[in-house]
Amino acid sequence: MVQFYATGRRKTATARVYLRPGAGSVVVNRRAIESYFHTDALRRVVREPLALTETLDRFDVMVNVSGGGESGQAGAIRHGIARALAECDPALKPRLREAGFLTRDSRVKERKKYGQRGARARFQYSKR
Repeated sequence: MVQFYATGRRKTATARVYLRPGAGSVVVNRRAIESYFHTDALRRVVREPLALTETLDRFDVMVNVSGGGESGQAGAIRHGIARALAECDPALKPRLREAGFLTRDSRVKERKKYGQRGARARFQYSKR
């Protein structure tokens, strides 16, 4: 059985993505995508690379994802699916790269600094 594997990351979420030839089902942590992601927008984010390459009904996607929140996990899955598609068909790589799906989004929350209220925000200063 032919299977393609890739890892996707976003914020603190890590997704291990397995692509197999099939009918287009997406399973996330052994649950259907409809029961895992509650909003339609997040489901759309996950399916974006498949829709862009017109392979929605050609592959079954099985994902194990951990860490982060719902949005970060959806982004990690999208990154993983794009990398797996590029691995299975190198001709798709330029389209995925142009859409920005192969680039790891490295933005993470900046840590809070001591002596300050947050990462950048200072404590309120009173002159008098």
